[in-house]
Amino acid sequence: MSAPTGLGSFYRQQLSWKGCGGGFQCTTAKVPLDYAKPSGQKIGIALIRLPARDKSERIGSLFINPGGPGGSGVGFVRQAAEAFGSDLRKRFDIVGFDPRGVGQSDPVHCNTGPQLDAFFAADSSPDDQKETAAFAADSKEFAHNCGAKGASELPYVGTVNAARDIDVLRAAVGDKKLTYYGASYGTYLGAFYAQQFPSNVRALALDGAVDPTTSSTGLLVEQAKGFEAAFRAFANDCVKKPNCPLGTSTDAAMTKLASFLAQTDKKPLSNTRDTRQVTEALAVMGIASALYLKENWPVLRQGLAQAFQKSDGTLLLTLADQMVERRPDGSYSNQTDANMAVNCVDKPNPASAKAYGQAAAEAKRVAPHFGPFVVWGGLPCVYWPVQTKTRPTPVTAKGAKPILVIGTLRDPATPYKWAQNLASQLSSGVLLTLDGDGHTAYLQGNPCITRATDDYLLNADPPKPGTICR
Repeated sequence: MSAPTGLGSFYRQQLSWKGCGGGFQCTTAKVPLDYAKPSGQKIGIALIRLPARDKSERIGSLFINPGGPGGSGVGFVRQAAEAFGSDLRKRFDIVGFDPRGVGQSDPVHCNTGPQLDAFFAADSSPDDQKETAAFAADSKEFAHNCGAKGASELPYVGTVNAARDIDVLRAAVGDKKLTYYGASYGTYLGAFYAQQFPSNVRALALDGAVDPTTSSTGLLVEQAKGFEAAFRAFANDCVKKPNCPLGTSTDAAMTKLASFLAQTDKKPLSNTRDTRQVTEALAVMGIASALYLKENWPVLRQGLAQAFQKSDGTLLLTLADQMVERRPDGSYSNQTDANMAVNCVDKPNPASAKAYGQAAAEAKRVAPHFGPFVVWGGLPCVYWPVQTKTRPTPVTAKGAKPILVIGTLRDPATPYKWAQNLASQLSSGVLLTLDGDGHTAYLQGNPCITRATDDYLLNADPPKPGTICR
């Protein structure tokens, strides 16, 4: 298979893998910063792999992306490679990579720890023009910091280029076709890969799908609805248990949450870890963080009880810090900077804070507890130094082998209808459904999902369309 014109040296590069602890091997691949100018500046893409256990039955490499955008595939594979099915571990090298601008791959770094602390604590559900102007100023500062520190890289960190990088990596590890598991944003990245390289698809499992046709603000509105539905599911479970801090009925629980957030907006909570105040925005972030995994529901019950009964936001703050990868020393990974950098250049953004406010108002109407926070959090994109005019369009990947799309009915971050939409857009899409809670389905321990996904990745043979796992 020949390399695209001008890219032969990248496709034919020899990777130098070296042991990096725990049975893993690490290396760095080179890709062009700008694919239109392949002889120009080059950037490094960090990779890690856990070699297949049985070389005699090895199929190739299983590339992994954990989402974000901004999630480190290197870190994810180091932590989770052993959680993949034993047959996958036997027959595939499990390969993680940090997409361009992320982690160890020429990372975008814009903001200091204190600057991010201030941004996350800021009032991102403004109630009047004064509060709106204050958050707009914070968002302008975020965007300015990125423009000042990463201007040369920002135009090229988007998903289209990251997908092209994957094809270079596929060739560099010696695979003729791509086998890939992408979670959350990783589904968007995988779909863009299939759109650009349909004939190079062997098997793509896209778990917790993102709908490529949604606008930048439309995506946030739908995501807010997902968190609203997920919290209602949590509340419905909580009120059936003794000592639920939300009361004894689901409707009462939603009312109590609204009252708690309004009170915290006026008077932030204390915490016992450091000097930060737990503002309304941080409290919402902590709640949202716990909704990603159903296993965290007991922690959320404890955190809400602590907050309601003692005005202590320590546990909610801990959950919020986990979500944005804030370390105990006050520093952050580059997840937040990279997340904003990719999202802001992937799709057109509203032209002003006023236009953005219209989306926030819609979000508040359909997701009153989470909508404003989710939507206003993307406001820096309005002021981003790099903008695109490329409108979202359906991804069809015409000519690709069957692509598995996995959706969870009550997923807080990637609503189920996105999986339905992506599966229907893809010319070879096959939908697999988990009737369950939490973000994404694979690696959550459901035997039906695990078996269907593993069989597909091993044999490129998808389950029957419309299969539902419970």
